[in-house]
Amino acid sequence: MSIGLDDPVANRDQDISPTTQSKSRSSPLGSTIRDGGVNFSIFSRSATGMELLLFDHEDDARPERIIPIDPSHRTYHYWHAFVSGLQSGQIYGYRAYGPYDPASGMRFDSSKVLLDPYGRSVVVPKNYDREAAKHAGGDAASAMKSVVVDVSAYDWESDAPLHRPSSQTIIYEMHVRGFTRDPSSGVSENICGTFAGLIEKIPYLQQLGITAVELLPIFQFDAQDCPPGLVNYWGYAPVSFFAPHQAYSSRQGQLGPVNEFRDMVKALHRAGIEVILDVVYNHTAEGDHSGPTLSFRGLDNNVYYILEKDRSRYANYSGTGNTLNANNAIVRRMILDSLRYWVEEMHVDGFRFDLASILTRDSDGQLLASPPVLWDIESDPVLADTKIIAEAWDAAGLYQVGSFIGDSWKEWNSRFRDDVRSFFRGDRGSVGSVADRFLGSPEIYGHKDREAEESVNFVTCHDGFTLNDLVSYDHKHNEANREDNADGLNDNRSWNCGVEGASDDPAIERLRNRQAKNFLSITMLSLGIPMFAMGDEVRRSQSGNNNAYCQDNKISWFDWTLLEKHADLHRFLRLLIRRRLLRDLESELQPKPLHQLLQEATKAWHGVKLNQPDWSDDSHSFAFGAELPKENLLFHLIANAYWKPLDFELPRANSSPDPWRRWIDTSLDSPQDIVLWHSAPAVPGYTYHVGPRSVVVLYCDSAATRMA
Repeated sequence: MSIGLDDPVANRDQDISPTTQSKSRSSPLGSTIRDGGVNFSIFSRSATGMELLLFDHEDDARPERIIPIDPSHRTYHYWHAFVSGLQSGQIYGYRAYGPYDPASGMRFDSSKVLLDPYGRSVVVPKNYDREAAKHAGGDAASAMKSVVVDVSAYDWESDAPLHRPSSQTIIYEMHVRGFTRDPSSGVSENICGTFAGLIEKIPYLQQLGITAVELLPIFQFDAQDCPPGLVNYWGYAPVSFFAPHQAYSSRQGQLGPVNEFRDMVKALHRAGIEVILDVVYNHTAEGDHSGPTLSFRGLDNNVYYILEKDRSRYANYSGTGNTLNANNAIVRRMILDSLRYWVEEMHVDGFRFDLASILTRDSDGQLLASPPVLWDIESDPVLADTKIIAEAWDAAGLYQVGSFIGDSWKEWNSRFRDDVRSFFRGDRGSVGSVADRFLGSPEIYGHKDREAEESVNFVTCHDGFTLNDLVSYDHKHNEANREDNADGLNDNRSWNCGVEGASDDPAIERLRNRQAKNFLSITMLSLGIPMFAMGDEVRRSQSGNNNAYCQDNKISWFDWTLLEKHADLHRFLRLLIRRRLLRDLESELQPKPLHQLLQEATKAWHGVKLNQPDWSDDSHSFAFGAELPKENLLFHLIANAYWKPLDFELPRANSSPDPWRRWIDTSLDSPQDIVLWHSAPAVPGYTYHVGPRSVVVLYCDSAATRMA
């Protein structure tokens, strides 16, 4: 059976002369301006007919022209047409004809206007309706549509990706809209929550000192893919892998989002800040068997998705209803073409792959020992100097942290997150694990003969509690998501410091501030690439919501009044980044593999007594000392997660009677919690009194220092 009108010729609205298509080519895919017109090419193996639809406006209920693509202009499975006279900005879509037979995996529906998978821009009509796209029928006025883009028509002014070494990278994970949407941002109303709004706040990012922004998904997504009455805020619901999200642009013309995104990248690069995109190549917004037909499902469902044995059902390794068939040759090529496009034409510096472990699955969902798509990404020359970061797990239980393939992939280290949280919560048996994480997780990565930067170290990210909520809530509070608080993680390893939620008790607030500084200290001083989330530097709260994917409101937005309220924490992180003690010290060692770095550094573990670390389950503290003769520096870090103060012995040094200086002590109030490096006060004697639940960093910078 078929849905819609089966004969594309008999039911077209307007025909054109076949000679219009005589210059068409199958390559490149998508819409390409050339020779006084536009070439269109789209893949469908199973379609019996294809029509190109041209629109004057995004809200048009009917196309201005319908161009049937003659079978003689089908090369292999690529349908192509050339239309003279068209220009950049032309709005278009497709109708694909074929069988509607879900039992065999076929879901053609010729009543639907379909997005071009390679479309460089997308327009969303004011009457876009996700529900309408779930059912047969409807008109074009409620459908998203693609736009022709002349990608060469932009002046990059000699801009290029920055290629900053991973050893010099500090990542700030952020949301484009949430960063400036709140009125407190001071960004003008016409650009708040957009790429242009972010440009206005670049001086803030520079002052903070980060070297890269990791943007939550900016591919065009379906904002209606969420519970009724809410908005998909995070953007993990893509409908296109080439188009920037229209709503993030203050310029709402057909070409506005593309150029405004480029303006943002160029401005960030001028400020020395790299742009890393959080990319979603594991699923789309078309959802499960009851989801909408927007593009891929209506073009070739069997090709684009992993289906169950019951071909009417979708494999759901993503937890969102469907899973892209990433290792299929066609989908694989689309992913590679997308990545190349964002590097070559949009100048981005890297990618963080959402649920990257899904990309290791074959068309039956089975694990591949050598996944073609991942090796394609790993070995592609265009991507050779691009940062590629894996979220090395999926929603179906596959967990590959420490075992992800390849030599170039970095990994989000979720074990760092969990172990550091457990340690500062005071959990038994956590001290040994957090010590390993501090040194770049050799227990996890040492076997791979890789540099420490394989590990991306974080305690918080968009998914889960904010840093403030990590120290303010014992339990998630997701009622606003309208899922009866059943969504989001239950294992948060958080501690509310004695009161659930906001508190005006000065003692509680002081303890929470100290805990926040502890988390930032360990993250910034550990070997690996440090990452922290937008607003953590000013204790941004989501009121205990640990899954705010559908909260496009003050729950998720950056409240800029917190910059004054928590100026001490902001200052603390800014000075941490400025010095980045361990990173500065090891600059000469970074190119070497992890095991060499660990072997060559003169280091020692301690407890309250020198050279007597306590790794027992009941231990809640450790001290770490290292000597770097080339830098003429000896440093000593103490982490005390115990609820009582402890006195720690310090190594003896022969440079002066009181050689040690205190850089950090999180138990002290600002500005003594962290000081400028060369203003660090001397520490008398060879014992340091470490407050409860605090981190201390001391150093000697004389050439005569030595470890006792």
